[in-house]
Amino acid sequence: MIRVTVWNEFQHERTQEKVKEIYPDGIHTCIAKFLGQEEDLSVRTAVFDEEEHGLTEEVLANTDVLVFWNHMLQEEFSDDVAERVRRHVLAGMGLVVLHSGHYSKIMRKLLGTSMTLRWRHGDRERLFCTCPTHPIAQGIPAWVDIPEEEMYGEFFDIPKPDDVVFTGWFAGGEVFRSGCTFTRGLGKIFYFQPGHEEYPIYHMPVIQKIIKNGVRWCVPVVRRPAPLDNAWVNPSTEEVYLSSHQK
Repeated sequence: MIRVTVWNEFQHERTQEKVKEIYPDGIHTCIAKFLGQEEDLSVRTAVFDEEEHGLTEEVLANTDVLVFWNHMLQEEFSDDVAERVRRHVLAGMGLVVLHSGHYSKIMRKLLGTSMTLRWRHGDRERLFCTCPTHPIAQGIPAWVDIPEEEMYGEFFDIPKPDDVVFTGWFAGGEVFRSGCTFTRGLGKIFYFQPGHEEYPIYHMPVIQKIIKNGVRWCVPVVRRPAPLDNAWVNPSTEEVYLSSHQK
């Protein structure tokens, strides 16, 4: 059984009527519901207002894959919790990061770049599958049309991905690396751009399928106890190095 924790700020849904109409119980509940329909997935949720944002050491130690969505409280997110998540990814926990989560403290810590991009509200997106042999792309058509989405455009300041599984084209002419995979330490990361809170994107079956595939791909091949703060894991030897030995 794959143990999944779905994390969401759960702020927009309580303060913005338009978002509440689309996700009355929260984005996390919507995602947890369709993931929970899979027989091989055991799903729990956590939100920002819980103690330690619901991402305690115990929760993360019992999570195979963390699905993460945030937007308006990125800077208010605890530095200590962000570091804790980073350590668990280095030790093998999988991480699926959705939409504005690219700019989370967690992703900036793990990938080491500014994670900045171009954006604007309200555009049509065609999501092309640009790596059809990748496991995350299995069962996904050559392209997916999203009637309305927040535009994310290049330049996207990320390190070179392991694979670009999906590339988005927007009606305004912009393109974006919309589905990227990375490896950090023993952990696998899948970043997936579609999912602005004002549009019902997570209700789309094909988007749900991509996220399900992403969760399964991110399942740890090797999982070790999370190392100490500021540690680095050699993915080849599985050795843990403290900060003075980082490379």
